[in-house]
Amino acid sequence: MTDHDLVRAARSRLTQAGLGLARTPLCVAGILLIPLQLYAYPLILVTIGVPLLLVFTALARRYTAFFRWWAARVLEVEIPPPYRVPANRGPMTRVRTIATDPATWRDLAFLPVNAIVGIFSGLLPVAFWINGLLGFVMPLIWLDRGKAEYVVLDRDTPGNFVLAPLMGIAFLALAWWATPRAARLHATVVKWLLAPSATAALTDRVRVLADSRADTVDAQAAELRRIERDLHDGAQARLVALGLSLGMAEELLARDPRAAQELLAEARQSSTQALAELRDLVRGIHPPVLADRGLDGALRALALAHPLPVEVDLELAGRPEAPVESAAYFAVAETLTNVAKHSGATDAWVRVRHEDGRLSLMIGDNGRGGAEPAENGGLRGIERRLAAFDGTLGIASPVGGPTIVTMELPCELSSVKTSSSSGTG
Repeated sequence: MTDHDLVRAARSRLTQAGLGLARTPLCVAGILLIPLQLYAYPLILVTIGVPLLLVFTALARRYTAFFRWWAARVLEVEIPPPYRVPANRGPMTRVRTIATDPATWRDLAFLPVNAIVGIFSGLLPVAFWINGLLGFVMPLIWLDRGKAEYVVLDRDTPGNFVLAPLMGIAFLALAWWATPRAARLHATVVKWLLAPSATAALTDRVRVLADSRADTVDAQAAELRRIERDLHDGAQARLVALGLSLGMAEELLARDPRAAQELLAEARQSSTQALAELRDLVRGIHPPVLADRGLDGALRALALAHPLPVEVDLELAGRPEAPVESAAYFAVAETLTNVAKHSGATDAWVRVRHEDGRLSLMIGDNGRGGAEPAENGGLRGIERRLAAFDGTLGIASPVGGPTIVTMELPCELSSVKTSSSSGTG
């Protein structure tokens, strides 16, 4: 380690110790939130406690959110908030949710523990640094006093001149070792008390899966209704008309062959249209190109048919499972449809990768931006489709553009490698 690196490391340690000392008053101040929050509970019976509890709880949660953020930076891990979300935004519902939420009471338990640990982890490293510096400063003070008074201080002073720097070196080494560990100790205690418990995480996971299942059931029911409506209004109506035309042609065949021939021509046209509508319907359920050529061929065919130039960049070490492949295809198709309808873009691109057991898809355009998932919009439908496979949807669309839609789906790939990069228009 060079001298420059040593100085930089020492400056970093001293800064860390100073920040720990600065956090100490904040840790102690958190104790004041305990009586404020507990005082509001009995006042709920006289109504005034409702707003007080909401205000003091929000203040306590902002306080703990700071320490959760700080601990996440120190430990380099994510520490999500563990709080329950109320079913609606009525004040009594929120109060009931807060009062029965175990995370609320864990926050109260955290406040005194945080004060004790914060004082310990904030003051101890600083004390080590000060004692280490005093080990070198005290001999200078003794020399100055001896020169000023023209006397020998005492017979132990020569030994102290040697012992004090040695003690200073020992304290500095201890301070160097303890400074980052004190911060990590404090952060670990914060994580232990403020991170979601295993039970809370499991409960939240069950809730997410239940919501996903409900959305999937609704989406499947809507899809079945769409197929039924398309069959009833399209192919079924044309097949009924085809049957009537054939029946009328059969009656006219003996007495008016020309009219019968015209009806047969209409019947043939109706059968062709019915067949085309059935093919379109089947293609909407599972495109044949997806089954034949996989996600690569299907996305490139989708890009070729798009009214805008779409660049496809796909690298996969195999094929995803068929349901995941279908969900990814339709999600990209819906996104590109939104690009053509609403973005005002002049070109778009699709990027597909598989990393760490997750299929990642990114769709971007150079349009006007401002895309947001509406309740019954296409993006919300994509989110529901992906949620059925435990997938996620992210949207970055500032006003003025560009828009980037990110999708992730957990999946495994088969052994067939697929890699292509193409621009289509």
